[in-house]
Amino acid sequence: MIPAVLPTYNRAPLNFVKGEGSWMIEADGRRFLDLGAGIAVNVLGHANPKLVAALTAQAEALWHVSNLYEIPQQEALAQKLVDATFADTVFFTNSGTESCELAVKMARKYWFDKGQAEKTQIIAFEGAFHGRSSAGIAAAGSEKMTKGFGPLLPGFVQLPWGDIEALEAAIDETTAAVILEPVQGEGGIRPMADADLQAVRKLCDEAGILLILDEVQCGVGRTGKLFAHEWAGIAPDIMMVAKGIGGGFPLGAVLATEEAASGMTAGTHGSTYGGNPLGCAVGNAVMDEVANPEFLADVNRRAGLLRQKLEGLVAAYPDVFEDVRGSGMMLGLKCKAANMSVVNAGYDALVVTIPAADNVVRLLPPLTISDDDIAEAVNRLDAAAAAVSNAL
Repeated sequence: MIPAVLPTYNRAPLNFVKGEGSWMIEADGRRFLDLGAGIAVNVLGHANPKLVAALTAQAEALWHVSNLYEIPQQEALAQKLVDATFADTVFFTNSGTESCELAVKMARKYWFDKGQAEKTQIIAFEGAFHGRSSAGIAAAGSEKMTKGFGPLLPGFVQLPWGDIEALEAAIDETTAAVILEPVQGEGGIRPMADADLQAVRKLCDEAGILLILDEVQCGVGRTGKLFAHEWAGIAPDIMMVAKGIGGGFPLGAVLATEEAASGMTAGTHGSTYGGNPLGCAVGNAVMDEVANPEFLADVNRRAGLLRQKLEGLVAAYPDVFEDVRGSGMMLGLKCKAANMSVVNAGYDALVVTIPAADNVVRLLPPLTISDDDIAEAVNRLDAAAAAVSNAL
């Protein structure tokens, strides 16, 4: 008999009932160090007092009105994002998947309104993850994502990750945009080199096409900049955001330049819940913290400490790990042993990590994780690695 919850998840046998900063408490009382942060979502940790206060105050005033009316909290958050980024305008969604849908619509509508309706093709890269909607899986293109869900939304092509020559050759008169993650998350914590990001931007400029960046997982301070593309000194035309922007409350956004968004006029897109008072109250509180240069500087300092300790862990267990990869607090342990064996041993050692493609274990802790918690987390990872090593 099918369970009440549709069985699409392969869940770990853990039931967390409370969170405190970088810690999660299981129903049986065990305390786990959280190096997953709800898949890069809880950027300010669990039960952050400032987020609790913002949500509580808004909940006591007004929850939801729909986008039929002006929403001051939404306007304030949009202005903060515009002031802090390349963007001129923001549309709020509830998730990264919804952000992908709008980004694709926006890019195609842009060319339609310019009288070039043939420009519908969007170039993506293998290993990508852009959500599980029709557009998202078509963009990713992998059999794992698409098998059984055809016919797929047309107009997408996938190129080898980071292959700039292939990109140059693929751009033609039907190309509308390029979409990519500056750091692939689900794909195995694979950063695109700054020089390659700069080359992609240059090719888009030369061809006059749009660049869509998916910063759903790598954005909102995760790499030590507010958004990962800033390290390369470039800017997109359209950017997908979610996960960290709500600090745990479902919230997403699409940021765009005025030019890229020019086709999106009244009635071309909408959302019942997107950008409602509750979500935007929390989003404003998140931005007040994460966009602070001092906060980001400290994220970089602690990310360096975490990486240094992880390099030592890799050196200590050459039969379990190959290397450390990633940027900021978005790190991956490339494994020689099966990555799920490391994840499962971590559960036994009371530390939470997340598997990814390419036999990688993802480490995506709250950006607020303390030096002491970093040390304790790596001690627990050491115990997990020892258990895996002994079992080989």
